[in-house]
Amino acid sequence: MIAPKFPENEKQRQIAVEKYGLLDTLPEESYDNITSIMSYICDVPISLITLMDKDRNFLKSHHGIPFNESPREISFCGHAITSDDPITIIKDSREDERFHGNPLVTEHQAIFYAGAQLIDSEGFKLGTLCVYDTKPRELTSEQKMALLAMSKQVVSLFEQRYQNLKLTQLRDKLEKRNDDLQKFASVVSHDLKSPLANIISLTELLEDDNKDKLNEESLQYLEYLKTSSYSLKDYIDGILKFYKSDDLIKNRKEKILLHHLFEELKKITDSEHKATFTISSDIEELFANETALMQILVNLITNAIKYNSKPEILIDIKVSDLQDDYEFIVNDNGNGIPQNYLDKIFDLFTVVGVEDRDGNVGTGIGLATVKKIVKNLGGDISVTSSEGKGSTFTFSIAKI
Repeated sequence: MIAPKFPENEKQRQIAVEKYGLLDTLPEESYDNITSIMSYICDVPISLITLMDKDRNFLKSHHGIPFNESPREISFCGHAITSDDPITIIKDSREDERFHGNPLVTEHQAIFYAGAQLIDSEGFKLGTLCVYDTKPRELTSEQKMALLAMSKQVVSLFEQRYQNLKLTQLRDKLEKRNDDLQKFASVVSHDLKSPLANIISLTELLEDDNKDKLNEESLQYLEYLKTSSYSLKDYIDGILKFYKSDDLIKNRKEKILLHHLFEELKKITDSEHKATFTISSDIEELFANETALMQILVNLITNAIKYNSKPEILIDIKVSDLQDDYEFIVNDNGNGIPQNYLDKIFDLFTVVGVEDRDGNVGTGIGLATVKKIVKNLGGDISVTSSEGKGSTFTFSIAKI
C-alpha cells in the first residue's frame, strides 16, 4: 500500500477546508440528497462527499456506509486531490499497487472508485464527491459529466454556507458593537446629567440673585449659558432615547382605544393649547405596542408645533386600517423642510439648522429614533414637505 502524498500547498489547503466550518458537523439533507442521486445515476451502492482533514478523510455525507470518517493514509480521496485530472477513476483497486493491503479494499470491498475533486473559488482542492462499488466497472460519459456537475453543486453549497457564516459573524459583531454603544451612551449620559443639572441650577440661582447687580451684557451671557446647557441636556436625553428605543419593542402588544390615545397625546404635546387638532380614523381601536406608538407620535407632533411660526398651528392626523398594517398620516401647516434635507432627515445627527419657536436648534436624534422604532415595528416612514406650507409624515406599523 502507498499512502497518498500531501499537496504542496497543504497548509493553505487545510485553512481553506476549515473556513467552511463543516468538519465534524452532522448530516444535512442538502448533501445527503446529492449522494443519494449520484448513487442512483452511477448505479453504485456507495456515494460520499468528503473533506480531507489533517489526518483523516471526513465524510460530510455517506450514502451506503455507516461510518463518517477514515484515516487519511488509506483514503482513495487522498490520491484524488493530488491528481491533475478532475476525476480520478480506479476500475479495480486490487490491481493497483497503491491499494494492496488497504483495509478499505480487504475489509470493505472498495473495488471500484470514481472521485471528482471539490475545488473552491481560490483553486484549493477540499475533498471529493465520489462513488464506490464492490466490483470492477466503468462509468459512462454521461455519468462522468453528472459527477463533475454535481461536484460543482457541492462546492456551491459550501460557498453558500461560508457566506452565511460571514453574515452571522458580521451580525454578531454589529450586535456587540451596538450593545457597547448603548452601554457607552448610557454611562456617559448618566455621568453628564448630574453635573449638567448642577450647572443649570447654579446658573439660574446666580441669575436670580444678581438681577439687579449685573449689567445687561452679563445677564445675556448667563442666558447663553442656560440655553447651551439645556441644548446639551436635550442632546444627552436624545442619545439615551435612541439607544433605548429597542427596549420599547419588548413590550407586548395591547388593545389601544384611539380616542384615549389622542387625548393623551394632546396633553403631552400641547399643554399650552397652541395647536388645533383634526383627527380622523376608519377604526376605533387597534392592537399595537402603545408605548412605542406613543413615542413616535409625540415626536412628530412636538416637531409640528415647535417648527411652526404661524399664528394658528394646524395638525391633522389620519389613521387607516390596511390589510397588513395600520397607517398613520400626520400633516401640519408648519415651516416645512428644505428639499435638500428630505432624503436624509431620518439620518442620525442630521440637523436642518433652523430654530424652533423658542429659538432652539434640534439635535438630529428625534426623527432617527422615530425611524428606528417604526422599522422595529415592521413598518416604514416617509415625508413630503413644502417650505412655508407644511409637512406630511406617513408611517405604518405591522399588525402581526
